Formats: sequence, structure tokens, C-alpha cells
Amino acid sequence: MVLEKRDFDAVVVGSGPNGLAAAILLQQQGLSVLLLEGRDTIGGGLRTAELTLPGFTHDICSAVHPLAVASPYLKTLPLADHGLEYLYPGLAAAHPFDDGSAAILDHSIRKTAASLGTDAQTYLELMKPILNDWPLIAADVLGPLRFPKHPFAMARFGLKAIIAATTFANRFKTTAARGLFAGMAAHAIQPLTNLDTTAAGLVLLTAGHLQGWPIPKGGSAAIAKALGSYFTSLGGTIQTGVFVQSLAQLPSAHAVLFDVTPQQLLQIAGHRFSAIYKWQLERYRYGMGVFKIDWALDGPIPFIAEQCRQAGTLHLGNTLEEIAASELMTSKGHHPEKPFVLLVQPSLFDDSRAPKGKHTAWAYCHVPNGSTVDMTVFIENQVERFAPGFKARILAKNVMNTAQIQEYNPNYIGGDINGGVMDISQLFTRPVLRWSPYKTSAKGIYICSSSTPPSGGVHGMCGYYAAENALREVFNISVKPLN
Repeated sequence: MVLEKRDFDAVVVGSGPNGLAAAILLQQQGLSVLLLEGRDTIGGGLRTAELTLPGFTHDICSAVHPLAVASPYLKTLPLADHGLEYLYPGLAAAHPFDDGSAAILDHSIRKTAASLGTDAQTYLELMKPILNDWPLIAADVLGPLRFPKHPFAMARFGLKAIIAATTFANRFKTTAARGLFAGMAAHAIQPLTNLDTTAAGLVLLTAGHLQGWPIPKGGSAAIAKALGSYFTSLGGTIQTGVFVQSLAQLPSAHAVLFDVTPQQLLQIAGHRFSAIYKWQLERYRYGMGVFKIDWALDGPIPFIAEQCRQAGTLHLGNTLEEIAASELMTSKGHHPEKPFVLLVQPSLFDDSRAPKGKHTAWAYCHVPNGSTVDMTVFIENQVERFAPGFKARILAKNVMNTAQIQEYNPNYIGGDINGGVMDISQLFTRPVLRWSPYKTSAKGIYICSSSTPPSGGVHGMCGYYAAENALREVFNISVKPLN
């Protein structure tokens, strides 16, 4: 195939993990690729900054990265050669309860099961088949709807994943097991009574057992820096400070890939789309937002349960019933006084995050999309509930409501960090109902953001699959399938 001369073979707009992954895959095939970023630094949700006090560094969005090390594509890249080092907490995650106990997610499935009391054997029987099948199904679970390479293994996973988390949790009898699973499933950012919420819980548990839940040394920006370094080492070009609002701003290219959500895509390129495609994009729904706090602390968080002091990630919400009620209230536009709180304490494992003897912590709760309600008191009360004395250790804090989160990253519409709600009605139609969800109705224009399968998370797979489509359809290049 002979293509007319263009300024670049491909342009990628947006340098989040998906934009970076797309740009790298295209560049790996010998194409000339330009990556454009509106801010002064690349990264999207992968940025780190001093948000509170000098010497205290905080991850602005993502902080813990189980899907980055589990990603079928990112794990093939030589990112360690470009400065990326992952640190692994003693425990991937812990889930405290009001009685002072805690359930844990450990690399060892048996240690995790042991924290679940009489549900230990049930947990082993549920999770062992998934762990065994994961190498066969990872690329399909973290990919678009298609006929799977290993249909029976995928069916075994899918039949569990498609049901509601509250239904799946009924397999457990103990408060510990039910609570642990509820905290995992709450990453779906929707009511736990919704179909397919089990999927998020199973994927995160699997990642914890197989690869762990690591944090990047120095902060999440280290992932973006390594991806950008590898991309430029291949000959790719990065331009920052270019906020794209129109196709007219772009140099000529055979393919353009947008790491943006449907709302921005319509604003930039809507005039090029068919009426039916525009109609579908306009109907795309965004989900709950988040309210986030970063703290500079005078010491480690004094959790009652010792296991919580060894964990990188904490799920604060007590029982399944309490978490489910909180998520349901939020989805209906309310602000619960006891929200489910996701908390990360990176400085326990990375001494570069804070001055000696001091610490940082990062937390958020879910709120209605577009909410400007200050949830600081409610979040801090939840931490204090399981760690009495926590508030006395706060030196400074930085808060971000949904409007500030969207201002930081325009992809987070109304504070939705998942690129759109991923309930059953949008599970297979992100962002529209098409055989290829990445291909728009305009020739050579693709969408590669978390609004496409497999949705949010730092895994780069949305970008990978969009770039794979562009390579095949525009450049007649086929890449070797991922395992």
C-alpha cells in the first residue's frame, strides 16, 4: 500500500496511559508518530506533585497500579530500562472492620484465605480456577467484545463476572470475606447490586495474587516518564502545551487517535461524523465522580489492625451492607455520611515521598457526578474510625472536588475517573455499538481513551487495541496477538 505524503503517519492526541500505549505501538511498527499533550507534562492521570507542603509528593490521580503490571501490553515494554521501578507493599490491600480485625489481600492466595475464617476454603475454590485460567484469558478480559481465544476458560470467568457483586458475595458467610469482596467490587464505581460489578472485584483479586498491587518509586509520574522515554527512544515526537480543540490544529496524518472521552471528541471532530455516530456519542453516559484528599502527615496512620499498617491500599467501609448502601445512595445523587473510602499510604514503602519521619496519604470517596459538596469531614471521620489519632497527625491537606478534578484532566467529566459508567448497558457499547469500538465513522479517526474497552485503569489496553485497529485498517500492518 502506497500512502500520500503527510507530516506524520499518525497523530495521537492526549498522553494518558492509553495515548502513550497507542503512540508506542504505532511507533514500534516504524511509523512516524506525533504525541500531543495539552499540559506542560505528559501523563494524564499519571502525574505527581507537591500538593501540600515542600518535600511531600502526592499522586494527583492514580497511585497504585495492579493493572499496569498485569497489562498484556505494558508488561512487554522495557520500562525498567527507562527508569521505572515498582515497589511492592507487604500486603496489597487490607480491609478493616469495627471490631479491630481486618481481611487482607496478600500475594499468597492461602494467606488471603486464612484471613477469611470459615470462608477460607470457599475463597480458594472460587479463585484458584481464575488464577489458573488468567494467562489464557487476560487479553480477552482486558479487551473488546470478540470471540475469545480460549472460550471455555473465558466462559468460566464470565459466568462469575457478569453477576452483581451482592449476589456473588452471598457465596461467603463471614463478614470478613463479604466485606473484602465488597471493597474490591466498589472499584466498579456503581451500585453493587448492578450486573457485572463482580468483574472488577475478581480482576483486582486476581492481579493481587498473580502480580501484586505495586506503587511506582517516586510516584505515578514515573510510569508516564518511562513510557515517554521509550516512545522517544523509538523515534517518536512529543509536543506538550498543545490543547487540541479542533482538527484544524493538527498536522496532516493518515490516522489520528484521540485519548479523550465522547464529549471532547464531539467538540473536536463532531462535524466529520455521521448523524448516527454523533447521536450515539451524545447518548453516552458518565458515572459517579470522586472527591479526593491528599494529606501530609506527622507520622504513619495509626490503624488499629496491624495488617492495615503493612498494606499499600486500604478499603474503608466496614461491611458489605454498609458499602453497598453507600454506593447506592451516591448513585442516586446523595452524599452518605459514611462513604466507602479508598486510601493509599505510599510513603510507608517509598521514602522519597516525604521528609524523614513524615508521611503522605491519598484517599477518595465516590460522589454524584458534578458534585461540589466538601466531603473532607466524612472521609477523615472514616479514617479516624479505623485509626484513632489519625486527625492529630495531619500537617496539611489538599482537596479536589469533581469540578477541580475535571479541570485537572478534561477526560474526568463530572469527576468520573472511569471515562463513563460501565454498567451492563455500556459494558459492550463503549462508546457506541460498533463491531470496532475504537473506529469512528470518519475515515482515519479513532478513539483510544478509557471510554473504550476495557475501560478505566492504568493498563494501556484501550490505546493498544485502537492502535492495532489503525495499523490494520489504515496501514495494512498486522501485529502479533498478545498472549
